Amino acid sequence: MAESRVEKKQGKKKRKWLYWVGGIILGILLIGGGFLSYVYDKIGDTVSSMHDPLERDNDPNRQKEIESIFKDKKSMNVLLLGVDQRAGDKGRSDTMILLSLNPHTDSMIMLSIPRDTYVNIPGRGMDKINHAYAFGDVELSVQTVEEAFDLPIHFYSRVNMEGFQQGIDAIGGVTINNEQQFSQGGTNFSEGQIHLNGKEALDYIRMRKNDPRGDLGRNERQRKVITASLNEAASFSSITKVGEILNIVGGNVKTDLNMGNMQNLFTNYLGTRNNIKTLELNGSGQTIGGVWYYIVPDSEFERVTTEINNHMEEK
Repeated sequence: MAESRVEKKQGKKKRKWLYWVGGIILGILLIGGGFLSYVYDKIGDTVSSMHDPLERDNDPNRQKEIESIFKDKKSMNVLLLGVDQRAGDKGRSDTMILLSLNPHTDSMIMLSIPRDTYVNIPGRGMDKINHAYAFGDVELSVQTVEEAFDLPIHFYSRVNMEGFQQGIDAIGGVTINNEQQFSQGGTNFSEGQIHLNGKEALDYIRMRKNDPRGDLGRNERQRKVITASLNEAASFSSITKVGEILNIVGGNVKTDLNMGNMQNLFTNYLGTRNNIKTLELNGSGQTIGGVWYYIVPDSEFERVTTEINNHMEEK
C-alpha cells in the first residue's frame, strides 16, 4: 500500500529529528574525544617531566621486581619527601612520610618520620635523618630510610612544598578536623572542622613550636592534610582545571614512577586510601654535641618494621 502524504511528511520530520540528534551526539563525541586526547597528551607530558629515576632503577633485578609487584598486585612502600627549596640551596626534606599500600586489603599505613630522628646516614655516620637529602638528594634519603627501618622502598615522590600550596588551591582546598586552636603565618586556626586554602594548609602543617607534642603534632597535621588531599583529588571533577593542575604537578613533583606504573597504581591501589592507619615513631629528645636530636630506641624501630611487614603480608 502506498504511503499517504501525511505519512511521508511525518517520516521526513522523523528523519530530520534523528539527523539533528545524531549531529549533536557526534559533536559531543568529537569534542569529548578531543578533550580526552588533550588530557591524555597533557598527562603524558606531565609524567615525562616528573619522571626522575634513581641510579638503582637501571638494575635489571629491580626492574623484574617492580614488574612482579604490579603483575601480582603485591604490597608496596612509597616514600614521600616534602622539600622546601630555596635559591642556591636544594633544601632539606622537612617532611618524610612512608606509605605502605596493600591492594588486597585496600588499606594503607602512613608513618611520619620526625625530621630530627637520629639515624645512621650511609657514608656520613649518625645524624638527623632529614640531612640525608642535603648530603645525597633522594637517592641517599631512600637508602637511609631503608636501612633505618629494614624495609624496601619501592618508589619515591618528592614534592616542592610551594607546589603543594598551589595544588591545594587548584582542587578547591581541603577540609580537616582541627584539634588545637593556634595561629601560624598570620592565620588563626580554630578547633573543629575547618576548610583550608593552599597558604593556610601550608601554615597548618608547618607549625610546631606552639604544639605541646612538637614534631609529632606537626607530623599528625601533615597526615591529616595529605589524607584530605588524596580524598579531594580522587573525587575532583572540574575538567576545566585539569590543565592547571597538571602544570602545577609537573613543575613541582619528581618521582621514579613511569606512566605505566602510575596507571597501574591508580587502577589497583587507589582503594587503599579508604582505610588509612597512622603510625608514630616514639622516642625522646636529647642533646649531643650541642645539637638536639630525636632519639628512637632500636626496639621502637623493630616494632614499626614488624607492623609494616605484617600489613604488607595481609591478604
